[in-house]
Amino acid sequence: MRSIIIILLLLVCFQSFSGIHQKGDSLFIEDYGITSELHRNNTGKITFMENPIPIEDFTENDLISEIDLLNAADLNIRVFMGSSLTNELHKLAPQLSADELNAAGNYSFKFYVDGKLIYSEDLNPGAGSADSKRTNTVFRVPFISSTGEDSWGRYLWQRFMFRGGEDALTEGVHTMRIEIIPYVRTENTIYGDLIAAGELTVKVKYPDISAVISMLQPIHPGSGLETATGEIDSVLIAELNTKILQNQFKEITGLAVIADGKLLLEEYFNGYTRDSLHDTRSVGKSFASTLTGMAIEDGYLRGDSQTLADFYDLEKFNNYTLSKGKVTLKSLLTMSSGFAGSDLDMNSPGNEENMYPTSDWVRFALDLPMDSNKFTGESWDYFTAGVVLLGDILNRSVPGGLEKYSSQKLFEPLGIDRYRWEYTPQGVVNTAGGLRLRLIDLAKFGWMYKDKGMFNGRQILPEDWVRRSLSKHLQIPGSENEYYGYLFWNKKFNVNGNSYEVYYASGNGGNKIFIFKDLPLVIVITSTAYNRPYGHAQVDKLMEKYLIPAIVK
Repeated sequence: MRSIIIILLLLVCFQSFSGIHQKGDSLFIEDYGITSELHRNNTGKITFMENPIPIEDFTENDLISEIDLLNAADLNIRVFMGSSLTNELHKLAPQLSADELNAAGNYSFKFYVDGKLIYSEDLNPGAGSADSKRTNTVFRVPFISSTGEDSWGRYLWQRFMFRGGEDALTEGVHTMRIEIIPYVRTENTIYGDLIAAGELTVKVKYPDISAVISMLQPIHPGSGLETATGEIDSVLIAELNTKILQNQFKEITGLAVIADGKLLLEEYFNGYTRDSLHDTRSVGKSFASTLTGMAIEDGYLRGDSQTLADFYDLEKFNNYTLSKGKVTLKSLLTMSSGFAGSDLDMNSPGNEENMYPTSDWVRFALDLPMDSNKFTGESWDYFTAGVVLLGDILNRSVPGGLEKYSSQKLFEPLGIDRYRWEYTPQGVVNTAGGLRLRLIDLAKFGWMYKDKGMFNGRQILPEDWVRRSLSKHLQIPGSENEYYGYLFWNKKFNVNGNSYEVYYASGNGGNKIFIFKDLPLVIVITSTAYNRPYGHAQVDKLMEKYLIPAIVK
């Protein structure tokens, strides 16, 4: 009997020092504790599995220790913890309430490949529900999901892969280690001790791509442009093509280059051809800028200083103020109208996702209040609804409506006869991002700007409007060297010690029209990586490592 008591006392002591608690132990906030023998055996571990197996059906046999990364349809982690995240955060900032902890902290992930730290990220405090943070001691998230499961885990994995993971996970066999610690951000960021860690053997074998398939694609006649005979580094382009075909650069559909007014490169991938119409999303906003300049030149608008009060009886809309009536066309063009609308803030009343379900997008925009923290014409904030307003004003102002006007004034002079508009609920062409064009025609549009509004010897767009559109009107907040013009962006690429300034149209997924300031060069990239964290980042990498070095001598 005495020996049994001693054993029981030893077990109690062991548990008290092990950091593992049972449900009901004294904690800052009640959580689920150790939920099973499987949990007890794996506490403090990040485990890996292929299929998203529910916890009640999960066994040790479902754990995997290695994966063929390129052929993996699914990859999930299941994390077994000694206590909930909220309890871990409490250790770092005991003065905060549970709600304050969950609003100020989360998990911090570290990804190692072959012993080297590749990527670390403090998850946004909004990732995961407050209830799960309070109570869960086991959680699963997908890294790769064949069903497209919506989870912060997929986006975390994609950011890791593009911000160093793909470069580290080269062809061969690797060890990947993941560590999780808690963090709380108050005046400073405080990090806690290790919550869980796990290792996985990752095998990478890219498919063999024929050298013939990856070669520089020939330019076929009928483009509407003269074909260039200038030099291009075909070896570097073949390497780029191989990476696109192997899906190292993901969902790229087309590349085009115009140099000195001639077509130097035209390539298609992932089933796209010259006749394909590309959904380039917000690249269409730059076309709205073009059409505004044309309407001013033709006298249908008096100038970009005209205000909303010239076009709408604003007192019929909600949240009327005198300041709303003073919003100018220029402020709509420069994303500085001062409305309480931000596509960069999901909680903003004017976020574009709140607009799309409504039956009247113009009313949605005009009903919005003004933001007292913004100054019209000075405070930049990405605001799609403002470009919808601009399109509606154009449609009201030009003869026959904007669709007819754009056809006659822009598309026909550029030799563009294949395109497709999308429409607002009011039947107006969607200037905020609803224009589909061929790759070659996107390149023509870019070259018109490079040639100061000219195309094939004809002045299509006033040179002064091109200059004003591409000027640096406002700096992008938080970006030291990025600026905004009239629905065009501006930044620099740094390649081999040289700096290349570009103006560009940009759309969701990594769609770009780059217009080089100091070189007779336009580069167009189309992609379908919509809402992927790597969509824009991979385009910058593609430009800096391949296209600019291959083209610029």
